[in-house]
Amino acid sequence: MNEKVSAYFQKQVSPQKEICLALRHIILKTFPNVTEEMKWGVPAYDGGRFYIGVVRYGVNLGFSIQGLSDKEKAFFDGDGKVTRNLKFESIAAIDEKKIVMLLRLVKNSSSVS
Repeated sequence: MNEKVSAYFQKQVSPQKEICLALRHIILKTFPNVTEEMKWGVPAYDGGRFYIGVVRYGVNLGFSIQGLSDKEKAFFDGDGKVTRNLKFESIAAIDEKKIVMLLRLVKNSSSVS
């Protein structure tokens, strides 16, 4: 685990802190050897294919959508051309199976962000 990323999570307030830590756990459990770094001011994984960003209402789990089909892009929130996200306002909103499926989908896409 990256110390700068750990520090980012530790400075967050509830419920964002707990949401971040849960999402981080899912990412690291799914890909134990994934790179974890601070990028764009937020924790990023796999060179920026995934990121965790704290926002006023909760936490966004962002994904690079490059290389995904329009059908695959529809799994995510937003209409960004390069990234899309899932939004979480509570721990209860986290659907681990869906997140793991989307992490694998993005990880296995043909383009690198």
